[in-house]
Amino acid sequence: MESVQGKNVLVTGAAMGLGKLFATQAVKERAASVTLWDANETALKETATELEASGVTIHYDTVDVTAQDRVAEAAAQVRSTVGTIHVLFNNAGIVRGNGYFWENDPRDFMLTVEVNSIGPMLVAREFLPGMIEAGTDCRLVNIASSAGLNAIPRMAAYAASKWAAIGFSDSVRLELEQAGHERVKVTTVCPTYINTGMFDGAKGILFTPMLEQEDVVAETWKAMLQGSPFVVIPWTSKMNKVLSAVLPIRLRDFYLRRVGVYNSMDEFKGH
Repeated sequence: MESVQGKNVLVTGAAMGLGKLFATQAVKERAASVTLWDANETALKETATELEASGVTIHYDTVDVTAQDRVAEAAAQVRSTVGTIHVLFNNAGIVRGNGYFWENDPRDFMLTVEVNSIGPMLVAREFLPGMIEAGTDCRLVNIASSAGLNAIPRMAAYAASKWAAIGFSDSVRLELEQAGHERVKVTTVCPTYINTGMFDGAKGILFTPMLEQEDVVAETWKAMLQGSPFVVIPWTSKMNKVLSAVLPIRLRDFYLRRVGVYNSMDEFKGH
């Protein structure tokens, strides 16, 4: 895929941060339509108004991706209005709670898993059949996290939700290939901490600076067009994953603690 020109694009979590940047890039490439979903109605309207000035057809809807009936209703509206979604960015995500797992309210970790793990499944299930039936190049991009590649103390629920997101995303990629639907490509994105405000207070990791939103979007967009299966950034996340796989557990723990991975959430504040 050379660009999303002429394609119908849908972005969840589109009101701000990475989602807004993905939508903006789709507008720049003259997508046929860009649909914005977000649970934040006020911010969503502001983003939609800003993007409508481009002349590209913008649709937006307030959608909580954890609400199955609401997702189904909104998806049906999209299909009747714009038709097939060719490029889907499953970007909506949250971080709730901090400190040790047993100090967190159950609702916080349940909501984290619902938004970060179940939400992408519900949304993908609504649009994948149409992508398959379209018989053209389509893309599903699932924004996961490097927290799904290594254990992270003080964010057990978030790490668990992203481990689930990665397992779901890459398994669907393999299912599509196995079923002969090679024109629908799945890209799983695993960045470290990004300067969106979501991880304010997170400590730096050795050789791993806080990522710029624009850099993450650029890397993801390139991989999406190419149909690449994974985006893992920066390079230290790949190295940490490899070392975690080959080192004995205690040596792994010692290494990840020394480079700062295990201490990165000690002073986390978030939004």
